[in-house]
Amino acid sequence: MAKTIPYATRYDRKTVVLHWATAILVVLLWGIAQIIDVFPSGAPRIDVRSVHITLGVILGIVLLIRVPWRLTGGTKLPPADTGVLQLAATLVHYLLYALVIIEVLLGLTNAYVRGDSLYTLVSLPGYRPWRHEVGSLHGTVATIILIVAGVHAAAALGHHYILKDGVLRRMLPDRWGG
Repeated sequence: MAKTIPYATRYDRKTVVLHWATAILVVLLWGIAQIIDVFPSGAPRIDVRSVHITLGVILGIVLLIRVPWRLTGGTKLPPADTGVLQLAATLVHYLLYALVIIEVLLGLTNAYVRGDSLYTLVSLPGYRPWRHEVGSLHGTVATIILIVAGVHAAAALGHHYILKDGVLRRMLPDRWGG
């Protein structure tokens, strides 16, 4: 059962690690996606796309650990805000979880319908009629995630630098949180 600790001021280490692993993977995956087509056709592009797919699978594994952990095991802190701000924060968190889960599923589907080769070792069968639609949706959802995550990060920075209420420190690693 998740524990609510009234005196806790920080999330537990596992929650923090899973949060930042998710954030880093999302940004890294988006960045790699922007440069895949810069690489020449053949093995170089296949390798970069394979890294992207592999990191996407790792993101999926992180989510398979993170979501149940947040529901059952992580430290629960009291809300930082009340009213509309708390509702907005809750909605943004749920939206981010939903979008990232959908994105991982779209990424796996995209690799399949494209018939991608993984490190030139294994080739997925592919289903070409959906290739454009799935790829386009995968890219669109990725962009939406970055926008929503940017709003989330801006809110955290606003809490830290404007409100000075310690909200950002709750999710920072120990050595950065002060």
